[in-house]
Amino acid sequence: MKITGYRSLITGHDWGRRIGDANGVMPRPLTDVHVLIVETDTGLEGVGVGPHGDIDRVFAVVRGQDPRGVTALYDRMLAGVFKTGHAGATFGAIGAIDMALWDLKAKAAAEPLWRTLGALDRFVPGYASGLDMALDDDALVALYTEFADRGFAAGKLKGGRDLEHDLRRLEAIRDVLGRNSRRPALMFDANESWNRSQAVRYVTALERTVDLTWIEEPVRRWDAAGLASVRRGIRAAVATGENLTGLEQYRPLLDADAVDIVQVGNVWGITHFLRVAALAHGHDLPVSPVAYHANPLAHAAAAVPNHLAFEVQGLTPPIGLAVDQEYEDGGIVLGDEPGIGIRVDEKHISAVRAADPPAAVEGPHVRPGRAGLRLTPDSPRERL
Repeated sequence: MKITGYRSLITGHDWGRRIGDANGVMPRPLTDVHVLIVETDTGLEGVGVGPHGDIDRVFAVVRGQDPRGVTALYDRMLAGVFKTGHAGATFGAIGAIDMALWDLKAKAAAEPLWRTLGALDRFVPGYASGLDMALDDDALVALYTEFADRGFAAGKLKGGRDLEHDLRRLEAIRDVLGRNSRRPALMFDANESWNRSQAVRYVTALERTVDLTWIEEPVRRWDAAGLASVRRGIRAAVATGENLTGLEQYRPLLDADAVDIVQVGNVWGITHFLRVAALAHGHDLPVSPVAYHANPLAHAAAAVPNHLAFEVQGLTPPIGLAVDQEYEDGGIVLGDEPGIGIRVDEKHISAVRAADPPAAVEGPHVRPGRAGLRLTPDSPRERL
């Protein structure tokens, strides 16, 4: 089997609600979903998801190769961009290709990827995450009630701008999820919007009333000293890592004893997740994937010994994608379809050449100018 080419598609995910975090809110409830299809000379095709605008920079490395040598090809892709670096959009392209190659490897073996990777159990424990900054209290409760109906007993709130507002909403989520556990797990995500002293003060105030399982990205993702300082000043665990690209970016955090929950972004690929999970396991730390459409890393999460919980952001698939998984008992139940289990209906998706997402001028992917520099988190000029 040889890799011969690829097709790149863009579809959408209709969330049915506006999504966002402390940095901003998306202008509409429909977001782009990038899909990569890797072609072979046998007619078998592999599917990867995630932005891959830099694909032409790395695809030549894998063209003509046997996709079943996926981990070797992953290292070849990294080596192919040795001089100019592999972070950012390039790492996203490598991740999408890597995902599609793992899909091909499992399809060639006629088994689901979780089985190819050595998992015994198809169930992946999860937690609910509503990306819920823009929701009013009633909509928040309604959303987490949907998650509770699927058995979820853990949930993560976006916040960090208004203490009383966040406290009220954490208590509301706790009450909803409490039907599935006497002590539901509550997580809080500040999305790098604080400095270290703000983080300790804010989380300490929350912890006077609620028991937080972890605080996510309280300061900048690379700030090992800051994360370690926050970790020492609060009771909750510190989680970070979703935006780190490559093992070398995790090492300073682990060396500084700055993280309790090692997170990995779904869009960075299967091989990256497996290596980060092994690195975390070597430090006796749990790993937790941060979600993306169709939850492709769930297959790999089922196969590592230190997986804690998988973020679930929505209960419906993107337009034109059918995903062989269910949400039950507070987690993801993976199916038996060969590969990652994503089927693409190209009749409902317009094929386009891969391109970087357009630069956003507002929303959760744009860091506000005064983030981490505000005397008060809810500065009047910067309220959402």
